[in-house]
Amino acid sequence: MEISKKPWSMLSVCGYKSRIDTNPDFQRPAVWSLGQKQLLIDTILRGYDIPKLYWRKIGKAPEKYEVVDGQQRLRTIFEFQAGEFHLAKNADDIDGVVVANMHYNDLPEDLRLRFDNYDLDVIVLSDTSEDEVREMFLRLQNGTSLKAQEKRNAMPGRMREFIKDLAQHQFFSRCNFANTRFTHDLVAAQMTAIEINGGPCHVRNSNLNAMYTSHMEFDPASPKSRKIRRVLAYLAQTFTEKTPELERYSVVSLYALVSHCLERYVMQGREDDLRTWFIQFEGTRAAQEDLSADEADPELLAYKERTSHSTDAQDSIQWRHDYLLRKFFEAVPDIEPKDGQRLFSHEQRLAIFRRDGGICQVRLKCNGDKCEWDAWEADHKKPWTKGGKTTVENGQVACPACNSSKDAAK
Repeated sequence: MEISKKPWSMLSVCGYKSRIDTNPDFQRPAVWSLGQKQLLIDTILRGYDIPKLYWRKIGKAPEKYEVVDGQQRLRTIFEFQAGEFHLAKNADDIDGVVVANMHYNDLPEDLRLRFDNYDLDVIVLSDTSEDEVREMFLRLQNGTSLKAQEKRNAMPGRMREFIKDLAQHQFFSRCNFANTRFTHDLVAAQMTAIEINGGPCHVRNSNLNAMYTSHMEFDPASPKSRKIRRVLAYLAQTFTEKTPELERYSVVSLYALVSHCLERYVMQGREDDLRTWFIQFEGTRAAQEDLSADEADPELLAYKERTSHSTDAQDSIQWRHDYLLRKFFEAVPDIEPKDGQRLFSHEQRLAIFRRDGGICQVRLKCNGDKCEWDAWEADHKKPWTKGGKTTVENGQVACPACNSSKDAAK
């Protein structure tokens, strides 16, 4: 990597505007407020020093550059010179000249010339690799207010490239949260972590950082990669338009549910059922907001708690995952396991137990006894040996005595 430093006049920099990429993919989007922009221009007009700009040279004849550091400053300069904002309405006079509320073209000629001739210190990086540029970017941002995902977006490696591509999936366009400061990338990274782990896990920033580092050679064609895309494709088929219920806190749990079900159950043609259940569930959850703690559903209160605090912790994600699976199977009880499975799964058993209130439905040896969770059997209403399906709909609670008596009578 070669490094050179030279001053560029503001007029020259603005003349190169079309040749300078202020938003290479490792950069964060524009986040400066109007007040921050006005302060920078005021600083320049007063002749005060501003930090150096770092550019990477990416082309010759004509010369082209991309901004490694200083993109917020550079964008602000371009916007002010183009008349897109004015100085603060309470700006102090400069050399006895009133500048409050002035746009670039409103400035007296002497101040416009001062702006145009202001020298910017530009460090140009030449003959640099992608990894060197990203390393430089991260070092330059050290100690600034970059969010964790913005830093991960600048990390080298194939995991970062995979997540960047994943965040462009059409499913995210149906969600009710914008990609502000790489939020789609963050959610895509959390989904990837869950898939790599094989189920709910910690998806805190420290865990995601470790994933980016330990999977720098991540294969975008691996079975895990294909599975992630398959789940997102199913979600995109389920939610075909913008859906306000698809908030950030719910999407990660919804992903985990669909990933789990696609592996174990026949989900083809169930998109409408999933969408209807999810929207109704979110409607029920939202209605709880207006109820007192005494009136609200205790489980939905617990769900709210786990979507408000420690949302990225494994135990919180696991609890939400188990709860949503049960609610889904209660609402759509005819979902079938793959491969003609005879035994009911954990989530099916839980849905059956909750639906029946733990009461024995067979009643051959009892009068409908209340069963404890660890002392009951999930029984097929229509026997599996006679074509009965292993679904919540065809399942019922049976106490051990009644289940044994029913088996003996077959």
